[in-house]
Amino acid sequence: MVEFETIKAEEIKFGRNNFIEISKKKATTDNGDVEFLSIARGFYLPDGQKGYKSSITLPGDKEKRNQIADLIKKM
Repeated sequence: MVEFETIKAEEIKFGRNNFIEISKKKATTDNGDVEFLSIARGFYLPDGQKGYKSSITLPGDKEKRNQIADLIKKM
């Protein structure tokens, strides 16, 4: 069994009803813990709750995250 914990989450609102949520998460299994980043695109429902369209998981390794950030900045 895998348990997920959100360590920290922040969002950037865009458009009329959309957001990008970037969160640091931890997955706990019988074999140990793994930290990773999750980037999700979502929207707000009429009652104010969040709905999600899609997400991507990035490695917890800082060097890899820096490489990804550099590529995004170059686009």
